Amino acid sequence: MAARQSAWESAQIQLAEAVRHLGLDDGTHQLLATPRREMTVSIPLRRDDGNVEVLRGYRVQHNLSRGPAKGGIRYHPSTDIDEVRALAMWMTWKCSLIGIPYGGAKGGVTIDPRLYSRTELERVTRRYASEIGPIIGPEKDIPAPDVGTDEQTMAWFMDTYSVNRGYTVTGVVTGKPVSIGGSEGRAGATSRGVMIAAFAALREAGANPRDVSVAVQGFGKVGGLAAQYLHDAGCKVVAVSDVKGGAYNAMGMNPAKMLREMRAGMESVVGYPGTDAITNEELLELDVDVLVPAALESVIHDGNADRIKARFIVEGANGPTTPDADAVLESNGVVVVPDILANSGGVAVSYFEWVQDLQAYWWSEHEVTDRLRGILESSYAEVSALAVERGVSLRTAAQMIGVGRVAEAHRTRGLYP
Repeated sequence: MAARQSAWESAQIQLAEAVRHLGLDDGTHQLLATPRREMTVSIPLRRDDGNVEVLRGYRVQHNLSRGPAKGGIRYHPSTDIDEVRALAMWMTWKCSLIGIPYGGAKGGVTIDPRLYSRTELERVTRRYASEIGPIIGPEKDIPAPDVGTDEQTMAWFMDTYSVNRGYTVTGVVTGKPVSIGGSEGRAGATSRGVMIAAFAALREAGANPRDVSVAVQGFGKVGGLAAQYLHDAGCKVVAVSDVKGGAYNAMGMNPAKMLREMRAGMESVVGYPGTDAITNEELLELDVDVLVPAALESVIHDGNADRIKARFIVEGANGPTTPDADAVLESNGVVVVPDILANSGGVAVSYFEWVQDLQAYWWSEHEVTDRLRGILESSYAEVSALAVERGVSLRTAAQMIGVGRVAEAHRTRGLYP
């Protein structure tokens, strides 16, 4: 079997497909395929025991034609420059697709945060923020949390940037605690967006959410709350998983209770009372109506795509499905709601947070949720209409809209010099 496609390879293939359908010229394709700016930094860390080690960090700004760069920061042992490039590119199309005035960026540090103390992670974050400080800012590039980072990470990041500037700059990051300029409704925004996108696809197919079964791979910040929201709305969540494995109960389970126990110290969903242990790979192949891959990239590939039994895949993670797998899934009639649409709730509410920071004016959680729902439902309708009109998948339609708007921004601004 051929080697599994990397995230960067997948991103380039998806772009090429959109370029082909849009009829863009080679020069425009090259502009869109090439990141605008990349920074690689070393992060010396003094461990709690006094020893020093050097970590590697990245920040990639893929495109700035529609506004300042926007994208999360992940802490993960597999993070490298190609992964960050791919994630930055997907952020460009995501922001463009849902109509918010950002370009795409992404950052990361090659680290397993589970192996470091809280004080060590704070030192890593502050040094990383200082190193990439020259290229970020509320009018340049606005980071946010991602895999392995959270609102506390953003608080450290914002404080470090502000100390170096000599005044408080709340708008330099989003996903902060509400107490220091964060937005109501931001914490669960990506997960809520997954639910909104899933229900849009179900309604279009004439399916009642109360009649569908769901499996969620990745019971973390996105997948955990997505499982809870889907359960609370009437879906039967039959399986969830984390890095150690999964839990399955054909009669359904209560994700809210599981989340409470995880916060109280439960280390894994594996072995949860009343469930059978399954692997992450087995979860993907369960006979369910809706599959939500909410972990990492490329988990659905040409080696397992033909065994996927779900009718709908709603991508909570970035790039969980490779282009090879997409072709198989499409031929098997599986509806894939693509990542740049399904998980765009986080960046939508990050935009709301940024606007509130710049205006020093705060919206209620109800206002934020209503605005989010309006953006995602209209974006889904636009993608679905183009997919039907052009006879393409939802992913290709979403890419066409996102890429097309960025290409138009390039044409309108012109080429300097």
